Amino acid sequence: MSADNNARARGATKKPRSRRATPNARARRAPKKLVLVVIDALKPAMLERAIANGRAPALARIRRDGCYVDDCVAAFPSVTPVCAATITTGVGPDEHWIPSMNWYHREEGRYVEYGSSFSASRQFGVLRSLTDTVYRMNAEHLSPEVETVFESLDDADVRTAGTTYLIYRGRHHHEVSNETALARLVTSTLFRRTIDGPRELFYADLYASRRTGCRGQLGMPGIRDQHTGCVGAYLVENDLCDFMLFSLPDNDAWSHRNGPHAQVTSIAAADRQLERLMHAAGGPNEFLDQFAVIVTSDHSQAAVEDRIRLDRAFADFDVATRSAARSASAEVALSPAQRAAMIYVLDDERRDELVSRSVEAACGLEGVDLALWLTGSDGEEAVVRSRRGELRFAPGDQVEDDRAGRWDIEGDLAALRAEVQDGRFLCSEYPDALERIWSALKCPNAGDVLLSGAPGYEFVDWGGADHVGGGSHGSLHRTDSLGALLWCGTGPPSAAAHGRWSLRDVAPLVREHFGISDGGSGPGDQHRSRLGAD
Repeated sequence: MSADNNARARGATKKPRSRRATPNARARRAPKKLVLVVIDALKPAMLERAIANGRAPALARIRRDGCYVDDCVAAFPSVTPVCAATITTGVGPDEHWIPSMNWYHREEGRYVEYGSSFSASRQFGVLRSLTDTVYRMNAEHLSPEVETVFESLDDADVRTAGTTYLIYRGRHHHEVSNETALARLVTSTLFRRTIDGPRELFYADLYASRRTGCRGQLGMPGIRDQHTGCVGAYLVENDLCDFMLFSLPDNDAWSHRNGPHAQVTSIAAADRQLERLMHAAGGPNEFLDQFAVIVTSDHSQAAVEDRIRLDRAFADFDVATRSAARSASAEVALSPAQRAAMIYVLDDERRDELVSRSVEAACGLEGVDLALWLTGSDGEEAVVRSRRGELRFAPGDQVEDDRAGRWDIEGDLAALRAEVQDGRFLCSEYPDALERIWSALKCPNAGDVLLSGAPGYEFVDWGGADHVGGGSHGSLHRTDSLGALLWCGTGPPSAAAHGRWSLRDVAPLVREHFGISDGGSGPGDQHRSRLGAD
């Protein structure tokens, strides 16, 4: 099946979304500059502990002077590529098309690996994995029919800037960097492409829109936050941007290794880079006079105590491998991605049979919490199966969720540990469950069956790696789906002014700060609440 046909079969939204500046917005007010801080895997309880212990003074100041949400809902699967795309576009995977950390490209007949682990990248080729992550994610995999915040703001003549982040697509062309000897070596042999990004772009030494003297060691963990802090301070000192995406990813790597309850140390390290940014403006007071701030995590993390070997459950299937030639007659492809996984049916003539067999095989694995798939000729209904029962749902009118989405449901509410009260669908264990499941399943690049791991479990990746003894994320469960969201100098005056907060609300916050309205809408808009709605 071609990519276009596959997208249509899944009901993918392809309507362009235009953004425009509100008439006379700049004449009415001159907005503060804005910094969007993304702290990877920031767990609210650990943020609160770091603040209480005096380890995060910059974040404490933002929380004191602004608003704080301790249950902002991630996209699903709650892995970094999916969540990063949602943060920067304001839509779910059904519209931005980034499905997971590892996925199967049906049209090209191969796996896409965004770096689950170094061993997983080696399985599919390190260069191919880096090419998919650095270039193709933005240039090809991210839907051309949605705009990133960089593109929206570039079109409104806002001076944009970004540090190393998975999603960077903007309107400005950037050549590879030759500032350092290491960068010259790598860009002369591996990375030579021109990319489109924000006006000022600094990506792991590979791209640098100007010389700053900052060194990122090609994005090595433990160095990335420092590189962001150095670049951010340079941009502030020299008044080079009105909007900056300030990416602090090292908390995630630390938490993977040491567990989510060890985050105070890595949050403190991230906070030092925020302090560095503030001091570049003259101190916290001067910084907050000039800049509004939004701080968000992309997801949380959960402790991992045991592993799930998806490959063993599918030993009786013909599974696609890293070799496209040897996988020509494969029945399924398997895409584990930390605490989530996807199963692709590759034989269309046996789709129903293989979906059924795949669900039975996966649900027989200890640690698999939920199996999710679409049914009907046009995928008009979603199915959720757990050991507690089976629930079916579709967009409709029967019940309303926390974000004003309306759904028809049938079956066992216990499948999601949910209940219905006065026409409201309540599901605390799996926040925003119906919308997140629907969006994930309707992504044109998603598998036919999606899996969510139970608390304490993680799927072993293609390289045989896992995070047992540490932390991970990816599931629909609240443990790794609820992150922190803070803002100061922008947004509504109270977190209570809005209903359930989600990563889908971050891009609208940014756009509205600069007087840019959403001029387009797609079929899924009835399930996306507007800022300020109760």
